[in-house]
Amino acid sequence: MTDSIQQAPTHRPTLSEPGLLFMDMDSTLIQCECIDEIADFLGIKAEISAITERAMRGELDFAASLTERVQLLAGLDACVLEKVYQECITLTDGAETLISTVQQHGWKVGLVSGGFTYFTDKLQARLNLDFSRSNVLEIHHNKLTGGIIGDIVDAHCKRRCLIEQADIFSIPMRQTIAIGDGANDLPMIHAAALGIAFHAKPTVQEQADITINQGGLDQVLKLLNKPCL
Repeated sequence: MTDSIQQAPTHRPTLSEPGLLFMDMDSTLIQCECIDEIADFLGIKAEISAITERAMRGELDFAASLTERVQLLAGLDACVLEKVYQECITLTDGAETLISTVQQHGWKVGLVSGGFTYFTDKLQARLNLDFSRSNVLEIHHNKLTGGIIGDIVDAHCKRRCLIEQADIFSIPMRQTIAIGDGANDLPMIHAAALGIAFHAKPTVQEQADITINQGGLDQVLKLLNKPCL
């Protein structure tokens, strides 16, 4: 594990008391970007991926770029979403170990994503997560319309969800962790007591408390079990 402390936290959360772990989905909890895989069924994966990459690097406004990408999916049969889930989605190494271990110690685990509820809902049920929030794809007559229902889950929404869920679960902010890889994860990474950049874009690595560039998500447990001296 590469444990690069950019802004050494004065307190690291511990497993000795309940806490809250918040994770991004795409390229964090799972190994792909769902919208890129959906686009592959239209033959436009390269075009969508290029926009996704720029958004994750912080070069584009996330909400505007997501709107643009989803519009390109208009007309796609909604059954493709299940194909993406079954054929393309693989959990990141160590994800299940991290989640089950912190839950055994009384922690709550949330999944917050700029992706889509079709996938976060399934992952929440599969992993017994306590919370999930993401975007709702508009579907009409079993076709994607190219629209999103409701407000877009952007960087500020992710931060707000972290703070709100900590309050709902009565968990002090000093016991919160946020893990992500893209620029839209930075506000929640900054808000958490321990913000972790996981195999992340350069701008995220520069600003996170901890950078993990090797190994799986279970590497986070080494940080939790390590006392802050």
